[in-house]
Amino acid sequence: MAHGDITHTEIPVTDFAAASTFYGGLFGWDVQEAPGFEGYPMWRAPNGISGGGLVRRTEDFSSPRGYVEVDSIEEALVRVVELGGRVGHPRQPIDDASAWATIIDPDGNEIGLYEVSAPAA
Repeated sequence: MAHGDITHTEIPVTDFAAASTFYGGLFGWDVQEAPGFEGYPMWRAPNGISGGGLVRRTEDFSSPRGYVEVDSIEEALVRVVELGGRVGHPRQPIDDASAWATIIDPDGNEIGLYEVSAPAA
């Protein structure tokens, strides 16, 4: 994936099993929990590229959220504020090679940011 690509979509649900059955039956997604990500069932679309996860629906997280890949979350967060948006969730590590954050655009839409480090040589 490259800078600006939508890399991940999170869908808030109340029942992981029911949602897994629904999206698997509708779109052919294989929804599974990966080791280290228990409680976060993830799916990969049949194209093998796009994917996402199912998250517990809360009052604060009730609409799907797309994540856009950026070269640097920290630089993107500075630019967001310069352009009139605000930081929703500051940069959080996912693992040693990736991180996420969210922003709120000037219209109130929450968008996720995803950063992955270049593999070590």
